[in-house]
Amino acid sequence: MNDPKAFYDKYKSLVYNLALNYSTNKEDAEEITQDVFLSVFKKMSSFRNKSKIETWIFRVTINKSLDYLKAKKRFKRNFMNDGVSIDQISQTELSDFNHPGVVLESKEKIQDIYSCINKLSEDHKTVIILLKIENRTHSDVAKIMKISVGAVESLFIRAKKKLDVLLNN
Repeated sequence: MNDPKAFYDKYKSLVYNLALNYSTNKEDAEEITQDVFLSVFKKMSSFRNKSKIETWIFRVTINKSLDYLKAKKRFKRNFMNDGVSIDQISQTELSDFNHPGVVLESKEKIQDIYSCINKLSEDHKTVIILLKIENRTHSDVAKIMKISVGAVESLFIRAKKKLDVLLNN
């Protein structure tokens, strides 16, 4: 990476969009994107070219997104311990949905889908986002998640079933 700005320009949309699919909030996605590039620039010398750089960036973005969401949940739990009610938290989460790619009339439906996706385990959430929202191939997802293509297919089938149950309750 000779030119950090060119590198950033090349991958910023990929990172931001993936972070946005995890966080469903523009501000959170921007913060995650900053964290990803800070981490990538710090660790660039340790990248060994065993996989494509894009695969590595996907993995870093997924990890940073999941870490960010875990920290946000911990913060909300601490809030609840300080006397904030669950109703206040859930209202905050619903009003927090701020995905620019969603048109107004379908925002509620999409919000419900993302809300259910966010209830899935990390692996199920990741496979749904990568395959169906990011439109990655099974082979790409296998490399990103460091599992076999067969495991991706199996994970996706289970994730789809769980998501269907959540959506229909």
